[in-house]
Amino acid sequence: MTRDILFLLAPGFEDKGRREYCPECAEIWGVLHYFPAIKEALDIRYQPLFHPRPDLVDMLGDGDWNCPTLILAEGADAGPHAKVQTAKGVRFLDNARDIAKYFAHQYGTPFPRGS
Repeated sequence: MTRDILFLLAPGFEDKGRREYCPECAEIWGVLHYFPAIKEALDIRYQPLFHPRPDLVDMLGDGDWNCPTLILAEGADAGPHAKVQTAKGVRFLDNARDIAKYFAHQYGTPFPRGS
């Protein structure tokens, strides 16, 4: 895998009889809009709201995987600030703050406040 893969929930999904969005996914979309060059470097894939999330299960194995999740490209340097996890030999970040820290290390963007 040569590019990082970012898994998000699409904005405006239906749940509990109303339209909703994922705050963490929206946070990552905000970062991507601040720094559009990052968006071009990623393979962005949308996952369904409810589990199992098939593409994440295919890559990471069985589990109730979170969105956003960033699957790191082979050999990607995550830097010292993001908490990299591993499943099925795949390295990944499963929360907006660690993804933003990775973007700061990898692309030179500012770090999220409070991290």
